[in-house]
Order: sequence, then structure tokens, then C-alpha cells
Amino acid sequence: MPDVVIVPGGNLGNISAIGRGFLLMRELGLITKLPRLVCAQAQRANPLYRSFLTKYQDYHPITAKKTLASAIQIGDPVSIHRAVKVLTAFESVVEQASEEELADAAAVADRTGLFNCPHTGVALAVLMKLMESGWITSQERVVVISTANGLKFTDFKRQYHEGKLRGMTSRHANRPVELAADYMKARDAIFRALEQNRPQSSELGDVR
Repeated sequence: MPDVVIVPGGNLGNISAIGRGFLLMRELGLITKLPRLVCAQAQRANPLYRSFLTKYQDYHPITAKKTLASAIQIGDPVSIHRAVKVLTAFESVVEQASEEELADAAAVADRTGLFNCPHTGVALAVLMKLMESGWITSQERVVVISTANGLKFTDFKRQYHEGKLRGMTSRHANRPVELAADYMKARDAIFRALEQNRPQSSELGDVR
């Protein structure tokens, strides 16, 4: 059983279903404890986050602004009431991520070999925020729900790494290297990059 489950939230059907699933598992005796739940929203489409700030006492639909996380660009979620019911049954939190935060988080996670969509970037940015605040510790097991593949958002990826996303600095950009369609040129470029990034002996320490 994970300690924390983080779910990107748009129409809020995913967080509602996942939470209900854990509750059913407990009712059936399959688990004895519940994880903590986190709903991660884009700052430009954050009606649940705004309601969370009032302890769900107030909820007002909003006009969602354009966000890189287009699938969760929703200002009046269909499952708002189900989501609130589920979240209040757990130890839970709702947090938001800005456009720059979600883009940077996706790029950092991509360095592990993943290829994250911007919606997963929202959840990853929220993970980083909650670790910084201490709500999540490094000893805890955390599951981040990935809702799509980055291959569906190649323009977002390319523009980030080329530094062309408006209003962003692309702190973790991996600048593309443009080459002719020639095997030897591609091979030599790869070898040069490997050599430049080879750890020096002093960095390796006393390795035996």
C-alpha cells in the first residue's frame, strides 16, 4: 500500500474513482489502511483547489484559462461533488502547479527515462511542492498517476527544450542538436556528448 497517491484533476472522475476503489478495498478487508490522497490541478484551471482553501465550504465554477495541461483545462468539473465526498473521507490535500512548474517538473522526470505529458507534469510539480513543505517525506512511498504519454504532446516537449515556451525559462532544457541526415555525423555527435559528460576520476572517488 502506498503512503500517498497523487492524481491530476480536471473533471475529477479519476480521483473520485481511485478514492472509491481504496474505500471498497478496505470494506472488503483487502487493506487495513488508506493512503493519503492528493488532487493536483493546473493553476489556470483550479476550481477544486479554490474550494479546498475554504475547506470545501464554497465552490464556484470558473472560466478555465489556456494551460499546457489541456486535458484538465476544466473550470466546472462534472465530478466535483463526488470528488469532495471522497477527499473528505481520506487524509487529503489539493494543490496547484503553474505552467512553468509543470513544464520543469516534466523535464526533470524525463531525465529518468520517462516521457511525461503535461498533466503528469502537474502531478509531479505538486509532488515536489509537498516534499518541500514536509507534507510528504523522502521515506514515504508515493504513486503519481500518469494520465497520458508524452508522445501525444511533442510540440510541448520540443518548444520547452528549444526554450520557445512563452514566459518560461526552461530551466531543465536539453537543447536539441541539429545534424545532417548522416550516420557518421550522428555517431560522432553522440561520442562527443558522452566524452563531455564522462565523470572525471576525482568525481568517482576510490572505486574498487
